[in-house]
Amino acid sequence: MEKILIQPLIAALISSLIAVRAYRRKSLDLSGALAGFIVMTLHIAVGYRYGALLLVFFFSSSKLTKVGEEKKRRVDADFKEGGQRNWIQVLFNSGIATILAVIVWKLAGWQDKCLDSKDSSLITSLIGGIIGHYCCCNGDTWSSEIGVLSEAQPRLITTFKPVRKGTNGGVTQAGLLAAAAGGSVIGLTFVVLGFLTTKCTYDVAVKQLLVIPLSAMAGLGGSLIDSLLGATLQFSGFCTVRNKVVGKPGPTVKKISGLSILDNNGVNLVSVLLTSLLTSIACTYIF
Repeated sequence: MEKILIQPLIAALISSLIAVRAYRRKSLDLSGALAGFIVMTLHIAVGYRYGALLLVFFFSSSKLTKVGEEKKRRVDADFKEGGQRNWIQVLFNSGIATILAVIVWKLAGWQDKCLDSKDSSLITSLIGGIIGHYCCCNGDTWSSEIGVLSEAQPRLITTFKPVRKGTNGGVTQAGLLAAAAGGSVIGLTFVVLGFLTTKCTYDVAVKQLLVIPLSAMAGLGGSLIDSLLGATLQFSGFCTVRNKVVGKPGPTVKKISGLSILDNNGVNLVSVLLTSLLTSIACTYIF
């Protein structure tokens, strides 16, 4: 009974402090801070480990967004100081994981579970989806924020031809390595906290270490899926007036690649869905 009352209160307190801080530091706008408060509260309330995954993604990505801001301002046509993510971006980057975490909580209650298909293949697949979700989000954000600072010229993932920085679907070696690292951090967080919050047999506990390389693959894979979608279904063009790569066609815009089917939020959502699904299936077979 105490846990039922105390954990949601702790979740609301932590979430409110972080949301206010993020708004003041311009990591989130007002709508993003409100959405973030709701999402964070739900994550932490149903499981501290899920809350940790969200917070590692949020803090690491927010920090990297602010690195090299002046350089990014010159490249990014939609640059906002601090990032200033809105409620749509918050939900697209955490909504699916929130739903999955609530479902796991309904099935398992307050007991934190190891990945173990012999115990429950459904819960294992759902937790795998949550891991895949944040590996994709973190990997793609790390890839974008670090890749744009690389001195190497990006290459379009579909043709490998050199393209301007900021082109959707453009990749660099530094960006791809960053994506794998971003995924690994999510996996490491899941495993380390799991040793503290779960009760599993020794063999099952040791096997959880496989989450780390799987997460690296999910981070890299999610970033590659995002790049493929960006190169094909998201428009990129060079505006001769602004002297920047833009995401919408116009009279002063010369097309670089992609169709005007998905915007950046749509690309993120589809890549998260696919990476979550693939990681969920992989967890079911591996664990």
